Amino acid sequence: MIDLRSDTVTLPSAAMRAAMHDAPLGDDVYGEDPTVNRLQQVVAERCGFEAALFVPTGTQSNLIALMTHCQRGDEYIAGQDAHTYRYEGGGAAVLGSIQPQPLSNQPDGSIALADIEAAIKPDDIHFARTRLIALENTIGGKVLPPGYVTEVARLVTKYGLALHLDGARVFNAAVKLGLTPQQVCAEFDSVSVCLSKGLGTPAGSVLCGDQSFIERAKRWRKMLGGGMRQAGVLAAAGLYALEHNVERLADDHQHAAQLAAGLGAIEQLQVEPVQTNIVYVHVPQAHTAALEAHLTAHGVVAQIRPRTRLVTHLDVSAAQIGDALAAFQEFFARA
Repeated sequence: MIDLRSDTVTLPSAAMRAAMHDAPLGDDVYGEDPTVNRLQQVVAERCGFEAALFVPTGTQSNLIALMTHCQRGDEYIAGQDAHTYRYEGGGAAVLGSIQPQPLSNQPDGSIALADIEAAIKPDDIHFARTRLIALENTIGGKVLPPGYVTEVARLVTKYGLALHLDGARVFNAAVKLGLTPQQVCAEFDSVSVCLSKGLGTPAGSVLCGDQSFIERAKRWRKMLGGGMRQAGVLAAAGLYALEHNVERLADDHQHAAQLAAGLGAIEQLQVEPVQTNIVYVHVPQAHTAALEAHLTAHGVVAQIRPRTRLVTHLDVSAAQIGDALAAFQEFFARA
């Protein structure tokens, strides 16, 4: 099967499984798992932070960050399409008593600077206290320009706020920009890095920040049930991925461009510009159900909607992109 639903569907390779099997282990809640400690050190160094914390999921990593930056009754500003606001079950509000202030994302994934500044609340008892701005990079496959991030950081400094990055696909952003992860993360007070998307691990995210921030974050991790024991089994997969699966993200980007070009040649489809490994294609409503069934019958797994998301990853080759395109072409030749 050619699974284009998400880059979370990847399976660990034999070499990654071997690294997991051979990992030195200890009790991470006691801070004694050497593989977890090594992963935290490596990710912190790569992203330019003092410390890091290994957690089970990206959703938990972002929630820990929000709860560490904000108190009850505080507010964070995020994009309307941001994962922290839209796709994480309202955890910040439900579990952290933190008010989200969603703002419209621009077509390039950014939030207009004027909109951010207008949303920052004055020091008044009638309002929640604005404490944090949360950005996402990549967002919908789009890369935030470094200059834009610098301008947001200036606002953060001006108003005495903190700046968090949901960097679930920050390595995709770095590869696309030709920058190091440290350069991409340089303006942020905290960054959440997901290992189970394009990097291909079975689970795990890493939250980065300064030493004081991470010490406070550990308490929230414990409270949220994220403390694991011999977690080096999972951390070893992350170390393997960082060594072997970062540079090859460029292949995923190329495959996405290949897919977008082929779909764009089909008259009935409209394809949005592609930057990294995510392709958005507009499909006529009347064809969605039949197209999904046709693709499934031809070994292509995709969730077909009027605005369909297709994601390339390390388990999809250039040849398989060609096979997927052939299935699309065959369907629309008959439609």
